[in-house]
Amino acid sequence: MSIVFECEYRGRRYAGLGIPRPGQPLTLHPVAEGRLRAELVTNGSAALADAVAAVDTVIEVPADDPELRFLPPLLPQGPDGSIVNGFMGTHRSKFDNDPAPDEPFVPPNYYMKGSGSWLRMPGEPITAPADPGWMIEEPEVVLVYVGDDAGAPHYAGYTFGNDFNDIGVHLEKPWAWTPYAKLAETSISPWLFLEPPPTTAKGTVVIERDGAKAWEGPFSCGADSLFHKVESMADHVFSFPMLRRPGLVNYLMLGADKATYHDGFRMEDGDRIVIDVATHGVELANPVRFGQAS
Repeated sequence: MSIVFECEYRGRRYAGLGIPRPGQPLTLHPVAEGRLRAELVTNGSAALADAVAAVDTVIEVPADDPELRFLPPLLPQGPDGSIVNGFMGTHRSKFDNDPAPDEPFVPPNYYMKGSGSWLRMPGEPITAPADPGWMIEEPEVVLVYVGDDAGAPHYAGYTFGNDFNDIGVHLEKPWAWTPYAKLAETSISPWLFLEPPPTTAKGTVVIERDGAKAWEGPFSCGADSLFHKVESMADHVFSFPMLRRPGLVNYLMLGADKATYHDGFRMEDGDRIVIDVATHGVELANPVRFGQAS
């Protein structure tokens, strides 16, 4: 698999190739902000790895250097150039039957989560409301798109995210309060897979409390687990002009299967969510923080 990532180090932006191995230093190539997004629009996602490798100047940085911070894939500077959004109720497990081959597409529920600047990296705390109803993790495939000068979206690749949200608020009034439920921070992996959306993506969620395992369960979030076709969902979303804006980076989340809630487990302030996407060698771990009351 071809994978690229971006990071900041000592005030400069860099890019790298592949997922770093534990204990190994990172080889970083300096890139100007927007360089990879422009390459994507001009030459497609397959050219991104070559564009990184073509930069002759490199530095090596320890993976645990405190001055190093990974970035969400292709994240632009400024708060207005990106959006986090996605779908609900997309998995086959939430339907009575599989779709018939000729069944017409009915769009699943859609939500806007916030700006890309709200995304949190692995290891960073993700914040919930001060007094939530019932917080849950949701491991999801995240598709990444960039709008060209005319606003047409160009698919870059995919990564994985955790749509941390309050299912308790959602279930209290699902026809009205879902937007409130989504007002919690989302974490995302920095590794951008330069491939079509994955057919299979499986792994395990562990909730740690006071350094010990408090809950564990499997998940599946690839296209083979979805009731809806990925292409139909994306085409529907991008039929709306507001999401076809020049330069806009769109982080589109494809929905999640069942979570801790369905097993009766309640997360608490200070817990740690560890999402291990075993099929892809990706770990997304974040401590949970309940926000301060106003």
